[in-house]
Amino acid sequence: AIQMIHKLIYSSPAQHYNNLKERYTGCEIVMGNLEITQMESDLDFSFLGSIREVTGYILIAMNQFSRLPLDQLRVIRGSSLYEKEWALSVFHNFESHSGLEDLGLTNLTEILEGGVQIVHNRNLSYAPWINWRDIVRDSDKILSFSCGCSAIQRLWTVLLLYKMIRRCFVCISVTKTVCAPQCHGHCFGTNPNECCHTECAGGCIGPRDTDCFACRHVNHSGACVPHCPWPLVYNRQTFQLEPNSEAMYQYGSICVPKCPGHFIVDGSACVSSCPPGKREKKKNGIKQCEPCIGLCPKVCEGTGANHRQTVDSSNIDSFINCTKIQGSLHFLILGIKGDVYHSIPPLEPEKLKVFNTVREITGILNIQSWPDELSDLSVFSSLTTIQGRSLLKPFSLLVMKIPSLTSLGLHSLREISDGCVYITQNKNLCYHHTVNWTQIVTSNCDNDIKDNKPPIKCEEEGHVCDPLCSDSGCWGPGPEQCLSCRNHSRHGTCVSHCNLYSGSPREFAAPNGECLACHPECLPQNGKQTCKGKGADQCVACSNMMDGPHCVSTCPNGVNGEKGQTIFKYPNAEGHCKPCHLNCTRGSQIAGISVAVFAGIIVLLAVFVLGFLYRRGLAIRRKRALRRYLESGEPLDPGEKGTKVHARILKPQELRKGKLLGYGVFGTVNKGLWIPEGDSVKIPVAIKSIQDRSGRQTFTEITDHMLAMGGLDHPYIVRLLGICPGTNLQLVTQLSPQGSLLQHLRQHKDRLDPQRLLNWCVQIAKGMYYLEEHCIAHRNLAARNVLLKSDYIVQISDFGVVDLLYPDDKKYVYSEHKMPIKWMALESILFRRYTHQSDVWSYGVTVWEMMSYGAEPYASMHPNDVPGLLEKGERLAQPQICTIDVYMVMVKCWMIDENVRPTFKELASEFTRMARDPPRYLVVKPPQNCVGADESHQRYVKSSHLEADDDDDDEVLQDGFATPPLQLSPTRSHSRLRMASYKVRCLQYTSTNIFFMFTLSLGSVRFFDVFERSLLYLPRLN
Repeated sequence: AIQMIHKLIYSSPAQHYNNLKERYTGCEIVMGNLEITQMESDLDFSFLGSIREVTGYILIAMNQFSRLPLDQLRVIRGSSLYEKEWALSVFHNFESHSGLEDLGLTNLTEILEGGVQIVHNRNLSYAPWINWRDIVRDSDKILSFSCGCSAIQRLWTVLLLYKMIRRCFVCISVTKTVCAPQCHGHCFGTNPNECCHTECAGGCIGPRDTDCFACRHVNHSGACVPHCPWPLVYNRQTFQLEPNSEAMYQYGSICVPKCPGHFIVDGSACVSSCPPGKREKKKNGIKQCEPCIGLCPKVCEGTGANHRQTVDSSNIDSFINCTKIQGSLHFLILGIKGDVYHSIPPLEPEKLKVFNTVREITGILNIQSWPDELSDLSVFSSLTTIQGRSLLKPFSLLVMKIPSLTSLGLHSLREISDGCVYITQNKNLCYHHTVNWTQIVTSNCDNDIKDNKPPIKCEEEGHVCDPLCSDSGCWGPGPEQCLSCRNHSRHGTCVSHCNLYSGSPREFAAPNGECLACHPECLPQNGKQTCKGKGADQCVACSNMMDGPHCVSTCPNGVNGEKGQTIFKYPNAEGHCKPCHLNCTRGSQIAGISVAVFAGIIVLLAVFVLGFLYRRGLAIRRKRALRRYLESGEPLDPGEKGTKVHARILKPQELRKGKLLGYGVFGTVNKGLWIPEGDSVKIPVAIKSIQDRSGRQTFTEITDHMLAMGGLDHPYIVRLLGICPGTNLQLVTQLSPQGSLLQHLRQHKDRLDPQRLLNWCVQIAKGMYYLEEHCIAHRNLAARNVLLKSDYIVQISDFGVVDLLYPDDKKYVYSEHKMPIKWMALESILFRRYTHQSDVWSYGVTVWEMMSYGAEPYASMHPNDVPGLLEKGERLAQPQICTIDVYMVMVKCWMIDENVRPTFKELASEFTRMARDPPRYLVVKPPQNCVGADESHQRYVKSSHLEADDDDDDEVLQDGFATPPLQLSPTRSHSRLRMASYKVRCLQYTSTNIFFMFTLSLGSVRFFDVFERSLLYLPRLN
């Protein structure tokens, strides 16, 4: 730090020398580092002869003198090391024929930490022959020596060594390497009884702790001890820690009864700053470190170190929210204007506002450069103290050579603990001459304030203190810049008077002249003071009640007294709180609390029940309204023949769209609400919006096909509740909260039993048969368009949408990315022909999806390749859970000749028959043993017992299972599976199965063509 200071302020070697002389004259212990650099040869350094100890390191570099008189120096402690390595560093001390010849360290006997570096000293020849191992405590520390002289000089050194032996060795006392083995440190002789005390450092003259040349730890009144007397001592009688009347504090290596003014007490030591987790606080006139309550005020590192010489744009953000600067703040031209060499841009003036929170600087405030945009130092408006623990020469506040400065603006600064003020060469600076610096600077020193704007010119230009300021001066213009006030102050601003008799809030004048507000319970008075102090007992009159001397808002009611009794008071006519009579009774507080809790529980329970009943009532109203609208069938048009249509014509304002449920080829499906006109009930529905992207079809009028769709009513068909015509046709249907069958198959494939799968096949077939009876082709049947009404009932959706879009030609152009090619019959793909038999093909693919638990058909193939594959006779593979009987039903649905495919009536009958014995046709899980298989088979048969009825195809049991078996023709009957003797299902080879297996063995790719022709001869084989 000293080396840096030299560069900053001393412009000549003479100033450098004078500073060293002033600093070290009469000094015995150097608290820090001793740096002697760039000194000339003819200077007198006798003032260094009194130094006995250096706590840091010694640096002697680039000097011309021949000898340094440090004859009394005994110990270098090395608490800080030069370049983090050397306690003694001596290098480059020569110039032409002059230079360092003698170190003069004749009494140096110990270096506690660090090594020794003596290099490139041309005239210094004897240092390497000193027994440094006796001086350096740690033998592992690095010792570096190099004289930097020629070979002839080294030869003359050896020749002269014998003549100078006394100067090299006799003058250096050896106090460690010659000691007896019993000594653990230094000694004053070679005998075992001539050992120094263990607390000695650098040798001794006797065995006692008072005979040491220097102390290893601390010096307490001349004796070397491990530590200073503690502030608290243990009392063995009371088993308590008690204050120690002889307590002292460690200041460096000595014990002092009181820390210096610019240091802080932390335990039993004098420290320059508090450690993390503690904050500085003044207690009984002593600055002490105390633990923080919550977060500590932010303490930030100052500038001045080699890596942080000045405040600049690279480190300005590190001072955000700082309240205390540990160290100094330097504002140099390289920081304000920018450093091109280190690529540091100029400092923005706005960023200097980060110092608004700084209240204390432990070092100095050195301002040698400042932005031209700022005319004062008001960014330090909160700064109250500059401690000056490390000074720049004798100064702790320096402001120099700033032409833009017109005032200081340090209106909160009240103390400069150590050091003087240096303000010079600020040609536009005023107001500084008015400040009474003796009130701020506590040390006895001479301030150096000169070469600023003359006071006469300042007065002529009107730069004078505000009239409300006292004679102590001001920091700038305005009543808030006063050092002290002539009359009174309020929140740091001088005022002519306080609000004693008028104004709001009413105030009183404190002894220091500050205006403070009265207590809120004080009653404002007219013509006289409202209060005499800030407490509630200082009011002249009370706004509400008066309890003893205190003004209160209400009288005490149930307050605990000093003796544990409960106090109740009442206000009398004068507003004074009087105690109630002892015989007065008050309701039991516990009973009141109990009643309140019980009443609260009853209220909460009632609210819960009412809320439950209200929600249940809403649900019942919604169900009744839905049933009412479902059961009401009215002609849409009086001109019609009275066709019963269940769907209603809805207005757009009756519908509220919500969350998007999905989208398809012809539109989107949203969850929504139907609020019938004239009714307040809200019915959850699904709203399908249909739009013709080709623009050929509009939906502004009701068509016959809409009437046909609105008249459908079947348990396995999604009910159409309403039709909302418009640019986009909106179809309103019942909401199926369980989603699509495809989604259910994929999510619950581990919990699906054969009975449920076959029942779903029956229900889909019956629903499609119902559509066939009403001459409506689905054209888009797939598992994704089958919805779950419950776990056991499915309903077909999205039927007849294509007919709404293209009612005339029944044809539409499909896109390979949007149309369900893999579900479509071959004639639909090739010739755009859609019939109920083409829906049978899609039904077979849907059954395959169910038996494959939602797998995608032809998953590995592109849709464009599917028609060619079908023409070759290829079909979907047999699912793992299906027997040949079920698979054969699917195969018949995929016949090329649509006339050979079964009808939906036949399919419903066939799957009804299979649903009576599900384990015989679907093998969901292989049986673990024979008994388990039989029991499972019996349980399924019992739970799904169905009665055949050939005449009624629409009867439905409570479980939603279709009961009537619709028989196929004798030529289309299939084989059954039997349980073998080992309970293994095998194929019963009927004529159909035999021919099927035979054709498989042919290996022809056109297997289905052969199979289709073989159906003509099946009656002969049977």
